[in-house]
Amino acid sequence: MERMVIKRRVGITGQNGFVGRHLFNFLSLQEEVELIHFNRNYFEREDELKAFVSSCDTIVHLAAMNRHKDSNVIYETNVKLVTLLLNACKSANVQPHIVFSSSTQEDADNPYGKSKKKGGDLIEEWANNEQGSFTRLVIPNVFGPFGKPYYNSVVATFCSQTVSNEPHKIVVDSEVKLIYVNKLVLEVYKLIQNRKQGKVLIEHQYTINVSSLSNVITEMYADYSRSGTFPDLENPLVLDLFNTLLCYLPKDFYPKYFKENTDARGSFVEVCRTNSKGQFSFSTTVPGITRGNHFHTRKAERFAVIKGEARIDIRKVDSDDVTSYILNGDKPSFVDMPIWHTHNITNIGTDELLTLFWINEPYNELDADTYFIEV
Repeated sequence: MERMVIKRRVGITGQNGFVGRHLFNFLSLQEEVELIHFNRNYFEREDELKAFVSSCDTIVHLAAMNRHKDSNVIYETNVKLVTLLLNACKSANVQPHIVFSSSTQEDADNPYGKSKKKGGDLIEEWANNEQGSFTRLVIPNVFGPFGKPYYNSVVATFCSQTVSNEPHKIVVDSEVKLIYVNKLVLEVYKLIQNRKQGKVLIEHQYTINVSSLSNVITEMYADYSRSGTFPDLENPLVLDLFNTLLCYLPKDFYPKYFKENTDARGSFVEVCRTNSKGQFSFSTTVPGITRGNHFHTRKAERFAVIKGEARIDIRKVDSDDVTSYILNGDKPSFVDMPIWHTHNITNIGTDELLTLFWINEPYNELDADTYFIEV
């Protein structure tokens, strides 16, 4: 007898933002969650916003403005978004569990912090008056793949600048407290499950000076771009920074060609140099066959074509844009797979394809990491 799964209906305002997109992708993998799609235009369409809140058991309110040349616009926009959301709940006479994304700046004397404090207070007042449930998340600085440079985090800015060979500008070499976006969405998921109410302080994972952060990213990229060397991925911060860095590489970064040492005996090629543990394996593939069609959420993986001709297809999980690379064993080369990108390899030649793989097995609270989906 199959177990009946009772799904919790979850909607995310700011669904297409940095954290929102990561949360949406993560929740889409959870069997007990039914995602209710959100469109930013709902804030301008009263009936559609009302229909959205009526469909949700839980609303994660992430929609907000972080930066604007006019600081008053930041405050007014963020408070207005909360007000519109609450008005829709009142109009529809629904009391969903609202998880509100606040900030460690909520007690700071700046428009963004003040808007977060005001927004949280408004939702708390609604919950008290309307018998709703409310969780106020106080979140530290978040970083991870697909963050917007000069907007979401200093990590995004440094990664973008590094691959573009631009200098890092450090105004104040302060200490920053960081949380990786994968860890944050896992914590949000736990809160959705247990409907914990009240103020919740999300603990940071890492503390590092801005200058040290700059150095780690710069040195990591220098080694990787020069020799394809993986950093020490057993270090959790380094792993998270490396996975973030890979998403800023230009599409023409790959394929990377190996250095062949050839003499009368034949040739010797170093396939992978790494400062962390990992697993090497190989596959043979007959012509016309495709392997893969899966993505990882935390593992680093290298495909190296040694013999034959192959096409590697890579697609970000929430995009239709496929990037293809042609690799040939006549000139051995490799492509490294960024996380949250579906990938496969197809033998497009007439002979057997020989592919070497290297993959690391990092820490994580989740058991699963590989998810199968068509490119």
